[in-house]
Amino acid sequence: MIDFENVSKTYPNGTHALYDVTLHIDKGEFVFIVGASGAGKSTFLKLIMHEETPTSGEIVINGKKTSKLKRREVPYLRRHMGIVFQDFRLIEKMNVFDNVAFAMRAVGERTATIRKRVPYVLDLVGLKDKMRDKPSELSGGEQQRVSLARALVNNPEIIIADEPTGNVDPEMSHEIIELLNEINAKGTTVLVVTHEHELVREFHQRVITIDHGRVIADTKDKNAHVHYSDDDYDGYDDYEDYDDVPQYPDNAVVLPD
Repeated sequence: MIDFENVSKTYPNGTHALYDVTLHIDKGEFVFIVGASGAGKSTFLKLIMHEETPTSGEIVINGKKTSKLKRREVPYLRRHMGIVFQDFRLIEKMNVFDNVAFAMRAVGERTATIRKRVPYVLDLVGLKDKMRDKPSELSGGEQQRVSLARALVNNPEIIIADEPTGNVDPEMSHEIIELLNEINAKGTTVLVVTHEHELVREFHQRVITIDHGRVIADTKDKNAHVHYSDDDYDGYDDYEDYDDVPQYPDNAVVLPD
């Protein structure tokens, strides 16, 4: 499904974000990715989404070398991915139904299919009765579930969630990871970047730990201790570095003004 083969990434300003990363993620796996701020987690995700390209090494997704992708092929790669952001990134002037439907319209899906699929997915995340509400009328947890529904609506093979519990309370954090766990149980590959070690320990999934650009631990041991260095690191991995990522990178969508 996803292979990193001796992948390193150095940004033009000289920042070394990843060093010689080699790993394999199987189809249908659930993987937590942990590490301190600046460790290289966001760069790791950007490379998977082809928002960045490696300085050296090779990335293979679904048997396709990303280094061989033509520019016009990148949106098709991303259509196999659903992205869940920490800050939700919902369109305030659209209601819940239209926020989710927008991702389907972006790929040219038929109206009849949208009318059937969107309520189904909103029901999965427990928001079918909120379809006509605006984002401002929802709680933070509900907004995150709309974001999750939007990521799911095109039936992606991979869900990538970057700190999906960062802006919600502990109870809702648990519910969101539980939803992702249920989605994974149906065969979807799930990657979750998180700082919440209690959730990592509770859900007993594979854990990849990145520290100073290197994978320092990769374990499926249910009792594994999650750890990394909290030392200061002049990295390129803070959350604000996502400002240049398109609103819907799974479909290469540019939002309306």
